[in-house]
Amino acid sequence: MQAKWWHPEQFSLKKANLKSRSTVIKAIRRFFDDQGFDEVETPILQISPVMDAHIHAFQTELKGVDLKIKETPYLHTSPEFAMKKLIVAGLENIYQICHVFRNAEGSKRHRPEFTMIEWYRANADYTHIMKDCEGLLRACAKVGGVKTLRYKEHICDPFADFERLSVREAFKQYADIDLVVFLEDKQGFRRAVQALGLHTADDDGWDDLFFRVMGEKIEPYLGMDRPTFLYDYPVSMASLSKKKECDPRFAERFELYVCGIELANAFSELTDADEQLKRFEAEMDYKQKLYGERYPIDMEFIAALKHGLPESGGIALGIDRLIMLITGASNIEEVNWTPIL
Repeated sequence: MQAKWWHPEQFSLKKANLKSRSTVIKAIRRFFDDQGFDEVETPILQISPVMDAHIHAFQTELKGVDLKIKETPYLHTSPEFAMKKLIVAGLENIYQICHVFRNAEGSKRHRPEFTMIEWYRANADYTHIMKDCEGLLRACAKVGGVKTLRYKEHICDPFADFERLSVREAFKQYADIDLVVFLEDKQGFRRAVQALGLHTADDDGWDDLFFRVMGEKIEPYLGMDRPTFLYDYPVSMASLSKKKECDPRFAERFELYVCGIELANAFSELTDADEQLKRFEAEMDYKQKLYGERYPIDMEFIAALKHGLPESGGIALGIDRLIMLITGASNIEEVNWTPIL
Protein backbone atom coordinates (compact mmCIF):
# COMPACT_ATOMS: atom_id res chain seq x y z
CA MET A 1 0.00 0.00 0.00
CA GLN A 2 1.36 3.41 -0.91
CA ALA A 3 2.46 5.65 1.96
CA LYS A 4 0.11 8.52 2.74
CA TRP A 5 2.69 11.25 2.29
CA TRP A 6 0.04 13.94 2.86
CA HIS A 7 -0.76 12.65 6.37
CA PRO A 8 0.57 15.11 9.00
CA GLU A 9 2.77 12.44 10.63
CA GLN A 10 4.44 11.68 7.30
CA PHE A 11 4.54 15.23 5.97
CA SER A 12 6.21 16.63 9.09
CA LEU A 13 9.35 14.65 8.22
CA LYS A 14 9.73 16.69 5.04
CA LYS A 15 8.40 20.05 6.17
CA ALA A 16 11.76 21.66 7.03
CA ASN A 17 13.32 20.44 3.77
CA LEU A 18 10.43 21.80 1.74
CA LYS A 19 10.76 25.20 3.40
CA SER A 20 14.46 25.13 2.49
CA ARG A 21 13.48 24.17 -1.05
CA SER A 22 11.29 27.24 -1.39
CA THR A 23 14.03 29.48 0.01
CA VAL A 24 16.68 28.08 -2.34
CA ILE A 25 14.53 28.40 -5.46
CA LYS A 26 13.82 32.03 -4.58
CA ALA A 27 17.58 32.58 -4.15
CA ILE A 28 18.28 31.01 -7.55
CA ARG A 29 15.84 33.37 -9.23
CA ARG A 30 17.27 36.35 -7.38
CA PHE A 31 20.83 35.37 -8.37
CA PHE A 32 20.02 35.41 -12.08
CA ASP A 33 17.58 38.32 -11.96
CA ASP A 34 20.23 40.46 -10.28
CA GLN A 35 22.56 39.75 -13.22
CA GLY A 36 19.99 40.86 -15.77
CA PHE A 37 19.00 37.41 -17.03
CA ASP A 38 15.57 36.92 -18.58
CA GLU A 39 13.49 34.07 -17.17
CA VAL A 40 11.82 32.11 -19.98
CA GLU A 41 9.29 29.32 -20.36
CA THR A 42 9.36 26.85 -23.23
CA PRO A 43 6.99 24.00 -24.15
CA ILE A 44 7.20 20.74 -22.22
CA LEU A 45 5.87 18.76 -25.19
CA GLN A 46 8.64 18.25 -27.75
CA ILE A 47 8.97 16.21 -30.94
CA SER A 48 12.68 15.71 -30.22
CA PRO A 49 13.07 15.10 -26.47
CA VAL A 50 16.82 14.40 -26.33
CA MET A 51 19.75 13.39 -28.52
CA ASP A 52 21.66 11.42 -25.88
CA ALA A 53 21.71 7.69 -26.57
CA HIS A 54 21.45 6.80 -22.88
CA ILE A 55 18.61 9.13 -21.82
CA HIS A 56 15.07 7.82 -22.30
CA ALA A 57 11.98 9.97 -22.71
CA PHE A 58 8.27 9.54 -21.92
CA GLN A 59 6.14 9.58 -25.05
CA THR A 60 2.67 11.07 -24.70
CA GLU A 61 -0.64 9.79 -25.99
CA LEU A 62 -2.70 12.72 -27.20
CA LYS A 63 -6.25 11.75 -28.10
CA GLY A 64 -8.50 13.88 -30.22
CA VAL A 65 -5.88 16.58 -30.65
CA ASP A 66 -4.81 17.84 -34.07
CA LEU A 67 -1.31 19.25 -33.72
CA LYS A 68 -0.73 19.16 -37.49
CA ILE A 69 2.35 17.03 -36.94
CA LYS A 70 3.07 13.42 -37.81
CA GLU A 71 5.04 12.51 -34.69
CA THR A 72 3.56 11.97 -31.24
CA PRO A 73 5.30 14.41 -28.87
CA TYR A 74 7.36 13.49 -25.83
CA LEU A 75 7.72 15.14 -22.44
CA HIS A 76 10.97 17.06 -22.59
CA THR A 77 14.04 15.71 -20.81
CA SER A 78 15.54 19.21 -20.99
CA PRO A 79 14.48 22.60 -22.41
CA GLU A 80 17.83 22.91 -24.18
CA PHE A 81 16.81 22.97 -27.85
CA ALA A 82 13.99 25.45 -27.27
CA MET A 83 16.17 27.76 -25.19
CA LYS A 84 18.93 27.84 -27.79
CA LYS A 85 16.35 28.83 -30.39
CA LEU A 86 15.57 31.84 -28.20
CA ILE A 87 19.27 32.76 -28.18
CA VAL A 88 19.26 32.59 -31.99
CA ALA A 89 16.13 34.78 -31.99
CA GLY A 90 17.97 37.51 -30.11
CA LEU A 91 17.80 36.90 -26.37
CA GLU A 92 21.20 36.90 -24.71
CA ASN A 93 21.27 35.68 -21.10
CA ILE A 94 18.34 33.43 -20.16
CA TYR A 95 17.36 30.90 -17.51
CA GLN A 96 14.49 28.51 -16.93
CA ILE A 97 13.39 26.55 -13.87
CA CYS A 98 11.18 23.65 -14.90
CA HIS A 99 10.18 20.05 -14.35
CA VAL A 100 11.79 17.58 -16.72
CA PHE A 101 11.04 13.90 -17.30
CA ARG A 102 13.38 10.98 -17.85
CA ASN A 103 12.24 7.40 -18.09
CA ALA A 104 14.07 4.48 -16.47
CA GLU A 105 15.57 6.71 -13.78
CA GLY A 106 14.81 5.98 -10.16
CA SER A 107 17.16 5.81 -7.16
CA LYS A 108 18.13 7.81 -4.10
CA ARG A 109 19.61 10.45 -6.44
CA HIS A 110 17.24 10.14 -9.41
CA ARG A 111 13.53 10.64 -10.10
CA PRO A 112 11.66 10.20 -13.36
CA GLU A 113 10.32 13.73 -12.78
CA PHE A 114 12.65 16.30 -11.28
CA THR A 115 13.35 20.02 -11.21
CA MET A 116 16.12 21.54 -13.27
CA ILE A 117 17.51 24.96 -13.95
CA GLU A 118 19.11 25.63 -17.31
CA TRP A 119 20.82 28.86 -18.20
CA TYR A 120 22.62 30.17 -21.27
CA ARG A 121 24.98 33.06 -21.90
CA ALA A 122 25.48 34.44 -25.39
CA ASN A 123 29.01 35.54 -26.30
CA ALA A 124 30.43 33.28 -23.61
CA ASP A 125 31.92 29.83 -23.11
CA TYR A 126 32.07 27.15 -20.44
CA THR A 127 34.55 29.11 -18.31
CA HIS A 128 31.92 31.84 -17.83
CA ILE A 129 29.44 29.15 -16.75
CA MET A 130 31.96 27.87 -14.20
CA LYS A 131 32.01 31.32 -12.60
CA ASP A 132 28.20 31.32 -12.52
CA CYS A 133 28.26 27.98 -10.70
CA GLU A 134 30.66 29.29 -8.07
CA GLY A 135 28.46 32.30 -7.36
CA LEU A 136 25.22 30.32 -7.41
CA LEU A 137 26.34 27.61 -4.99
CA ARG A 138 27.63 30.21 -2.55
CA ALA A 139 24.42 32.24 -2.76
CA CYS A 140 22.28 29.15 -2.15
CA ALA A 141 24.43 27.98 0.76
CA LYS A 142 24.11 31.42 2.38
CA VAL A 143 20.31 31.51 2.19
CA GLY A 144 20.23 27.90 3.32
CA GLY A 145 22.15 28.91 6.41
CA VAL A 146 24.98 26.40 5.87
CA LYS A 147 28.74 26.74 5.57
CA THR A 148 29.24 23.32 4.01
CA LEU A 149 27.28 21.08 1.66
CA ARG A 150 26.68 17.55 2.89
CA TYR A 151 25.85 14.09 1.56
CA LYS A 152 25.95 11.21 4.04
CA GLU A 153 29.35 11.43 5.79
CA HIS A 154 30.86 13.69 3.13
CA ILE A 155 31.21 17.48 3.34
CA CYS A 156 32.16 20.10 0.78
CA ASP A 157 32.96 23.79 1.24
CA PRO A 158 31.38 25.88 -1.56
CA PHE A 159 33.24 28.96 -0.32
CA ALA A 160 36.63 27.36 -1.01
CA ASP A 161 38.34 27.61 -4.40
CA PHE A 162 36.67 25.13 -6.74
CA GLU A 163 38.92 22.38 -8.10
CA ARG A 164 39.38 22.24 -11.88
CA LEU A 165 40.35 18.76 -13.02
CA SER A 166 40.40 17.59 -16.63
CA VAL A 167 38.94 14.19 -17.50
CA ARG A 168 42.35 13.07 -18.70
CA GLU A 169 43.93 14.14 -15.39
CA ALA A 170 41.19 12.37 -13.42
CA PHE A 171 41.72 9.07 -15.25
CA LYS A 172 45.45 9.28 -14.62
CA GLN A 173 45.11 10.32 -10.98
CA TYR A 174 42.41 7.87 -9.89
CA ALA A 175 42.77 4.96 -12.34
CA ASP A 176 46.35 5.30 -13.64
CA ILE A 177 45.01 5.30 -17.21
CA ASP A 178 46.20 7.71 -19.89
CA LEU A 179 42.91 8.15 -21.69
CA VAL A 180 44.52 9.61 -24.82
CA VAL A 181 46.17 6.28 -25.56
CA PHE A 182 42.78 4.55 -25.79
CA LEU A 183 40.56 7.11 -27.53
CA GLU A 184 40.63 5.01 -30.73
CA ASP A 185 41.46 1.65 -29.12
CA LYS A 186 38.45 -0.01 -27.50
CA GLN A 187 40.16 -3.37 -27.01
CA GLY A 188 43.16 -1.77 -25.35
CA PHE A 189 40.81 0.25 -23.17
CA ARG A 190 38.96 -2.93 -22.21
CA ARG A 191 42.22 -4.56 -21.10
CA ALA A 192 43.12 -1.47 -19.06
CA VAL A 193 39.70 -1.55 -17.38
CA GLN A 194 40.02 -5.27 -16.65
CA ALA A 195 43.43 -4.61 -15.07
CA LEU A 196 41.62 -2.41 -12.53
CA GLY A 197 39.57 -5.42 -11.47
CA LEU A 198 36.40 -4.07 -13.08
CA HIS A 199 33.92 -6.24 -14.95
CA THR A 200 33.68 -5.93 -18.72
CA ALA A 201 31.38 -7.59 -21.24
CA ASP A 202 31.98 -8.61 -24.84
CA ASP A 203 29.36 -6.17 -26.10
CA ASP A 204 30.61 -3.17 -24.08
CA GLY A 205 30.99 -0.02 -26.13
CA TRP A 206 33.79 2.46 -25.54
CA ASP A 207 31.50 4.67 -23.49
CA ASP A 208 30.38 1.69 -21.34
CA LEU A 209 34.00 1.19 -20.36
CA PHE A 210 34.41 4.92 -19.72
CA PHE A 211 31.36 5.08 -17.45
CA ARG A 212 32.47 1.97 -15.54
CA VAL A 213 35.78 3.57 -14.63
CA MET A 214 34.05 6.86 -13.84
CA GLY A 215 31.47 5.22 -11.60
CA GLU A 216 33.84 2.95 -9.71
CA LYS A 217 37.16 4.75 -9.60
CA ILE A 218 36.62 8.48 -10.11
CA GLU A 219 33.19 9.92 -9.29
CA PRO A 220 33.15 8.77 -5.62
CA TYR A 221 36.21 10.97 -4.96
CA LEU A 222 35.13 14.16 -6.74
CA GLY A 223 33.86 17.22 -4.90
CA MET A 224 35.22 16.18 -1.53
CA ASP A 225 36.17 19.11 0.72
CA ARG A 226 35.61 21.50 -2.21
CA PRO A 227 33.51 21.36 -5.42
CA THR A 228 35.14 19.90 -8.54
CA PHE A 229 34.75 20.95 -12.16
CA LEU A 230 35.54 17.85 -14.22
CA TYR A 231 36.20 19.30 -17.67
CA ASP A 232 37.19 18.51 -21.27
CA TYR A 233 35.46 15.24 -22.14
CA PRO A 234 36.30 13.08 -25.15
CA VAL A 235 34.46 14.62 -28.08
CA SER A 236 32.43 11.44 -28.61
CA MET A 237 30.82 12.06 -25.20
CA ALA A 238 29.73 15.65 -25.82
CA SER A 239 27.44 15.69 -28.85
CA LEU A 240 26.27 19.27 -28.22
CA SER A 241 29.62 20.74 -27.27
CA LYS A 242 32.26 22.69 -29.16
CA LYS A 243 35.58 20.95 -29.81
CA LYS A 244 38.68 22.36 -28.15
CA GLU A 245 40.67 24.32 -30.69
CA CYS A 246 43.99 23.25 -29.16
CA ASP A 247 43.01 19.55 -29.04
CA PRO A 248 39.92 18.54 -31.08
CA ARG A 249 39.96 15.07 -29.55
CA PHE A 250 38.27 16.70 -26.56
CA ALA A 251 35.22 18.95 -26.18
CA GLU A 252 34.56 21.98 -23.97
CA ARG A 253 32.23 20.21 -21.57
CA PHE A 254 32.30 20.08 -17.79
CA GLU A 255 30.36 18.43 -15.02
CA LEU A 256 30.18 19.86 -11.50
CA TYR A 257 30.62 17.44 -8.60
CA VAL A 258 29.87 17.95 -4.91
CA CYS A 259 30.36 15.16 -2.36
CA GLY A 260 30.67 12.60 -5.16
CA ILE A 261 27.35 13.70 -6.70
CA GLU A 262 27.15 15.01 -10.24
CA LEU A 263 25.23 18.27 -9.89
CA ALA A 264 25.43 19.90 -13.33
CA ASN A 265 26.46 19.37 -16.95
CA ALA A 266 27.69 22.27 -19.11
CA PHE A 267 29.07 23.06 -22.57
CA SER A 268 30.60 25.66 -24.76
CA GLU A 269 27.81 25.22 -27.27
CA LEU A 270 28.38 23.73 -30.70
CA THR A 271 27.31 26.31 -33.31
CA ASP A 272 28.10 24.40 -36.54
CA ALA A 273 24.77 23.12 -37.93
CA ASP A 274 26.27 20.52 -40.27
CA GLU A 275 28.50 19.09 -37.56
CA GLN A 276 25.56 19.06 -35.12
CA LEU A 277 23.33 17.15 -37.53
CA LYS A 278 26.09 14.63 -38.17
CA ARG A 279 26.54 14.07 -34.43
CA PHE A 280 22.80 13.72 -33.83
CA GLU A 281 22.50 11.10 -36.57
CA ALA A 282 25.43 9.14 -35.15
CA GLU A 283 23.99 9.35 -31.63
CA MET A 284 20.59 8.08 -32.74
CA ASP A 285 22.20 5.27 -34.75
CA TYR A 286 23.96 4.25 -31.55
CA LYS A 287 20.71 4.48 -29.56
CA GLN A 288 19.00 2.26 -32.15
CA LYS A 289 21.80 -0.28 -31.82
CA LEU A 290 21.72 -0.30 -28.02
CA TYR A 291 18.03 0.07 -27.23
CA GLY A 292 16.12 -0.51 -30.48
CA GLU A 293 14.68 3.01 -30.57
CA ARG A 294 15.53 6.45 -31.87
CA TYR A 295 14.03 9.92 -31.51
CA PRO A 296 13.26 12.38 -34.31
CA ILE A 297 15.87 15.06 -34.88
CA ASP A 298 14.62 18.60 -34.31
CA MET A 299 15.29 20.00 -37.78
CA GLU A 300 13.99 23.40 -36.65
CA PHE A 301 16.88 23.45 -34.19
CA ILE A 302 19.31 22.62 -36.99
CA ALA A 303 17.77 25.44 -39.04
CA ALA A 304 18.26 27.79 -36.09
CA LEU A 305 21.94 26.87 -35.96
CA LYS A 306 22.23 27.58 -39.67
CA HIS A 307 20.64 30.97 -39.08
CA GLY A 308 23.34 31.62 -36.51
CA LEU A 309 23.84 30.71 -32.85
CA PRO A 310 26.39 33.07 -31.28
CA GLU A 311 29.25 31.62 -29.27
CA SER A 312 27.45 30.55 -26.10
CA GLY A 313 27.83 28.68 -22.85
CA GLY A 314 25.02 26.69 -21.29
CA ILE A 315 24.31 24.35 -18.40
CA ALA A 316 21.70 22.15 -16.74
CA LEU A 317 21.78 21.89 -12.94
CA GLY A 318 19.64 19.61 -10.80
CA ILE A 319 17.80 21.68 -8.19
CA ASP A 320 16.64 18.66 -6.19
CA ARG A 321 20.22 17.47 -5.77
CA LEU A 322 21.38 20.94 -4.79
CA ILE A 323 18.71 21.07 -2.08
CA MET A 324 19.74 17.60 -0.90
CA LEU A 325 23.28 18.90 -0.42
CA ILE A 326 22.09 22.01 1.44
CA THR A 327 19.71 20.15 3.77
CA GLY A 328 21.89 17.06 4.21
CA ALA A 329 19.12 14.79 2.89
CA SER A 330 20.26 11.33 1.78
CA ASN A 331 17.31 10.58 -0.51
CA ILE A 332 15.91 12.80 -3.26
CA GLU A 333 12.39 11.95 -2.06
CA GLU A 334 13.09 13.95 1.11
CA VAL A 335 13.27 17.23 -0.81
CA ASN A 336 10.39 16.79 -3.29
CA TRP A 337 6.83 17.89 -2.81
CA THR A 338 5.41 14.45 -3.44
CA PRO A 339 6.70 10.93 -4.05
CA ILE A 340 6.18 9.22 -7.39
CA LEU A 341 2.46 8.56 -7.77
